[in-house]
Amino acid sequence: MGYPQDHLAPQEQLIIHSRPHWKRLIGAGLIFVLGTGAAIALLVWLNSTSVQGTAKTVWTIIIAVAWLIVTVIWVIVPFIRWLTTHFVITDRRIMFRTGILTREGIDIPMARINSVQFRHGLIDRMFRSGTLVIESASDDPLEFDDIPKVEAVHKLLYDELYDELHDEGRG
Repeated sequence: MGYPQDHLAPQEQLIIHSRPHWKRLIGAGLIFVLGTGAAIALLVWLNSTSVQGTAKTVWTIIIAVAWLIVTVIWVIVPFIRWLTTHFVITDRRIMFRTGILTREGIDIPMARINSVQFRHGLIDRMFRSGTLVIESASDDPLEFDDIPKVEAVHKLLYDELYDELHDEGRG
């Protein structure tokens, strides 16, 4: 899955296109399973009671609507947010894009980057992800959470910065 070429400048080469690590979706998955289980349990319980007719229909609709609301707010929206978040490294810049209805983005030219760091705790290391911290020339450090294979991305970015510095020294 490559980043759309029309978002890149002419002659710009895509190096990495990534989304946040899939671990961000674990909570949504658990909520979906628990919410669906609870809705099914309530429907089974409702069928075993003496509630009949219109009251049973109303309670069935209430359970279904509650399940739908929970699924949309805590499952579908986080999934779409994950799906529409992009972390991109090219030979010229780092791009971060996110948003569903309102898109936000930031571009950091390679020449403006002062330092690159990463950090990951025990859970991040188990999932092979972490936080990438980029300090540019004029801003506070930017933190990009849940970057898959953060150590490899850190190394690759460092190599790109090293190449950028040597290219400037020759030119």
